[in-house]
Amino acid sequence: MMTEREKMISGELYRAGDAELVADRERARHLCAAINGVVSDKDEREKPIRELLGMAGKDVYMEPNVRCDYGYNIEVGDYFYANFDCVFLDCAPIKIGNNCMFAPGVHVYTAYHPLDADERNSGLELAKAVTIGNNVWVGGRSVINPGINIGDNAVIGSGSVVTKDVPANAVVAGNPARVIRQLDKQEGNAR
Repeated sequence: MMTEREKMISGELYRAGDAELVADRERARHLCAAINGVVSDKDEREKPIRELLGMAGKDVYMEPNVRCDYGYNIEVGDYFYANFDCVFLDCAPIKIGNNCMFAPGVHVYTAYHPLDADERNSGLELAKAVTIGNNVWVGGRSVINPGINIGDNAVIGSGSVVTKDVPANAVVAGNPARVIRQLDKQEGNAR
């Protein structure tokens, strides 16, 4: 039989009030508080970031205040930067590639609730993984919804609500976000 944590990560209905999950969220809150409490020392902030995240590449930096549910479901590649006030509801895996930048207030959600009211009121929850490719820039106050895949070199305009997958080399914006432009190969190059 699967634990509630295993159900959560695999996308099945789970009970968020499970004791193991409650303890995991408390651990994440303590680590987020440690990250958020460091005023300016990059090296001092790096230790709790690496302890919080499931995987972190080289040169990962998160400004305060960063918040997440568990942390261990978040994987970021090399050269990741999250500006102020980013939120990661990582009930399912969040995988972020190399050379990605998040502007202030970006929210990435994997958690959601059943549409059926009786099921929702029972306390059961669901989660779907989010995958963000390499060289992605997410504009301020954007929301990435559960189950979304964002392709390499994409740009998400400020204030966007991403409800559908984003193709590689696309610029999307709006609520709901829609493709407003395709980037050519020169514009999508990495460093």
